[in-house]
Amino acid sequence: MSLLSMPFVDTNIDTVLSVFAGVVLIATIAAVGIGFWKIHELPIHKASTKEHHQIGLITALTWIGFVWHWVWVLAVIIAFVDGEQALCRIRDIWHGDRIPVAATESVNTKEK
Repeated sequence: MSLLSMPFVDTNIDTVLSVFAGVVLIATIAAVGIGFWKIHELPIHKASTKEHHQIGLITALTWIGFVWHWVWVLAVIIAFVDGEQALCRIRDIWHGDRIPVAATESVNTKEK
């Protein structure tokens, strides 16, 4: 055997290795595509489980997110953040230490 000879060339092993490499390539591309799809559909599944009121908006933003990826980030934020609770928290932070009137009335009625 000389230093210039190539192992497995013009043999059945060469063909088997080429077919195996092709199968591995196709399987890898399919796995990456399926993984990308599963991650991309995450906001829709989260909104469905939470019975979100804006599921149509989240679905549209997810589909638009295939083209403009920053729109997908908005879909994730809308799906995972409870908007009503976030607004109440922002309101409480804005008002500071002041207690809302409804909260004071409920405290006074419990004491009686």
